[in-house]
Amino acid sequence: MDHFLTDDGEKLHLKISGEGPPLVLLHGWTSTHRDWNPFLEAFEAKHRVFRWDARGHGGHALKSATVPTVERMARDLQNLLDHYELEQAVVAGHSMGALTLWQYLRDFGSTRLSRLVFIDQSPKLLTDDSWKRGIYGDFDHRRNAAFIGELEKDFAETVLRLAAFGHNERSRAKYLENGSGIETARQRLRALNPRPLIDCWTSLTAADYRDVLARIPIPALLVYGGASNFYSTGTAEYVRDSIPDALLRIYEGVDHAPHLWERERFVKDVLDFIDAGTT
Repeated sequence: MDHFLTDDGEKLHLKISGEGPPLVLLHGWTSTHRDWNPFLEAFEAKHRVFRWDARGHGGHALKSATVPTVERMARDLQNLLDHYELEQAVVAGHSMGALTLWQYLRDFGSTRLSRLVFIDQSPKLLTDDSWKRGIYGDFDHRRNAAFIGELEKDFAETVLRLAAFGHNERSRAKYLENGSGIETARQRLRALNPRPLIDCWTSLTAADYRDVLARIPIPALLVYGGASNFYSTGTAEYVRDSIPDALLRIYEGVDHAPHLWERERFVKDVLDFIDAGTT
């Protein structure tokens, strides 16, 4: 893997491939750059593709004492753009990657970016009396505190249950069947160092980007799962209505990773969206 050093001395690992205008891909919480492997052949044909293991992710031990907050990951993204001297980059973020991108826009603006892709995320994860478009529609501060306590006890199983006991019945059934796919995911999660990931989750759930949405001045594509584990289509519609001229695509019947379920459609949607700005 390639790597670059951040401004606090952390080594962040990434893969770079393809030729053309830069396309930066930001994965979700507990995931890695490998989530983007199914799309590489199509994207590499037109773009130089950057996909990192975010700070605290990918099994890379942290060298610094810096907690992987969403603010720090947004700064890491700015460091990546600086290191590789990227301008007019297209950036796509799934889940945590979308939150990182919203934080980046808040802290650094959009002058070095050309187009944005947000995949199945709410601008505020925790719910309250006035906000029901976060996780499950009823995942409030009290519920999150209990969840973090469970993460401390059994990180892997708690992460699996978060996806299993949401809105998606297929995910629930797969978890209860406890087949080979769930066991593979369990073993992968058990191999991770939970401390930085728990710290990261704490930061993600403290964030609120509703004010950022209306101030996004560049084109945005939204891709949401019609059967997302965590969010209703109302969340997708809220984000669409809040970002000026945003383009929403809902992939019916699929979960929090719509891009992975509808790979050919996702590639076409993204490339068509990018091409619309170059013709």
